[in-house]
Amino acid sequence: MTKQLVIIGGGPGGYVAALKGAALGARVTLIEKENLGGTCLNWGCIPSKIMKNSADLLLKCLEADKMGIQIEGHVSADMTALMARKDKILEDQRKGIEGLMEANGISVLFGKGKIAGPGKVSVTDAAGEETIVDYDKLIIATGTKPLNVLDFPFDHTRVVSSNDILCLDRIPASMTIVGGGVIGCEFAFIFSALGCQVTVVEAMSRLLPLPSVDESCSKLLMREMKKRKIKVFCDTVVTKAEAGDAGVSVSLSVSPFTDNPKPKKLKTDTLESEIMAVCIGRTPLSEDLGLENIGLQTERGWIPANEFMETAADNVYAIGDILGPAKIMLAHVASHEGLVAAENALSDTGTKAVMAYNAVPGAIFTMPEVGTVGLSEEGAKAAGFEVETASVNFRVLGKAQAIGEIAGEAKMIVDAATKKVLGVHITGPHATDLIAEATLAVEKGMTADEVAHTIHAHPTLAEIMGEVASKASGMPLHG
Repeated sequence: MTKQLVIIGGGPGGYVAALKGAALGARVTLIEKENLGGTCLNWGCIPSKIMKNSADLLLKCLEADKMGIQIEGHVSADMTALMARKDKILEDQRKGIEGLMEANGISVLFGKGKIAGPGKVSVTDAAGEETIVDYDKLIIATGTKPLNVLDFPFDHTRVVSSNDILCLDRIPASMTIVGGGVIGCEFAFIFSALGCQVTVVEAMSRLLPLPSVDESCSKLLMREMKKRKIKVFCDTVVTKAEAGDAGVSVSLSVSPFTDNPKPKKLKTDTLESEIMAVCIGRTPLSEDLGLENIGLQTERGWIPANEFMETAADNVYAIGDILGPAKIMLAHVASHEGLVAAENALSDTGTKAVMAYNAVPGAIFTMPEVGTVGLSEEGAKAAGFEVETASVNFRVLGKAQAIGEIAGEAKMIVDAATKKVLGVHITGPHATDLIAEATLAVEKGMTADEVAHTIHAHPTLAEIMGEVASKASGMPLHG
């Protein structure tokens, strides 16, 4: 008998699970309350990269004389045109996903999905009409939304979310960004390049204070922010924000959350800016989902799932950001979790697909970019490894010199005994593309020597992997 697979949430996890389910012969229904593509396409990965591309182009135009190009007249950003381009690309991408669903025989219902009981989901559309959909297997992929902090809630004008930033019709003269994580750092570079005076406030002792990001990346990024006149306050929290007609007054305090045992005294306890962007986390979209109707409990709103993507409820799976920080909240991780969940939901072989998180690439679109995979140096030591590290600057590459992007380095962490690659952390031009080779090396358990003996084309930025692997294996070349 053909199984009925229902998926709540049409983001990169949900729609990929739908495609996999259809390929495996299920009747698939995908429920989405807003737009297909989820946060990644509509409010995250794609629109912010569209903005970054324009910011990169503007910087190149402003520095064109260094490349032997003369540009006459004034060069500036046009936010109206930029937003129009962004909206057009997003609409085309959404239509592309809709076309994939139609071509694969997947039924798409737009509306709010709620679990009515075991085997049943209700869908309420914009007109208030309800449809009941039966399921044999259910995948929950509802994702998250920006965290609204009660001490300085969004007014969407002066105190804005990461969603609001993507809809600005002007470039603010100044912006305070609360949170020096991935989202905060990306927007800091983008808006600085577009001509905004940016200040970043981070509660921890460094930018990008994530276990997956080596401290060397944070240090290099801090130097680049200083070069671009981006002000950074680490070990600092925002306690209050008072919005007025002219802007927002931001009150600061020494962070009680910092991992710095001796944080420095603040030079100022107040910042003034046109807007304040809050980029300090996400909150789960699990409320009013009807989880109680199948006896499924959450942990602070996050849905627990095992390595097979199974939840505690029979025939119910969960994928993507709704799993929370206990997993890795990235679009490409959600997609892979979707493949695993669909395969396990529909397989009759008894063999289960397993979701592994040991070789997940991280892509951070700052200026320069950051690409990471595997363990950081600190993480490797904490895991009990005796490690060796090697670092090579991008400036040793002819390609980096040719394109005028020499800031950055690649760092490789290896097991001292076996030279097995434990982690790679790249900060530099196109680091988010270059990390793919390192991901394969970590996934396949390769040694530094094996990577070093792989021929890398010249002149390319990819040579950075050959250089750092040669150094890690005791045969340094130009680095």
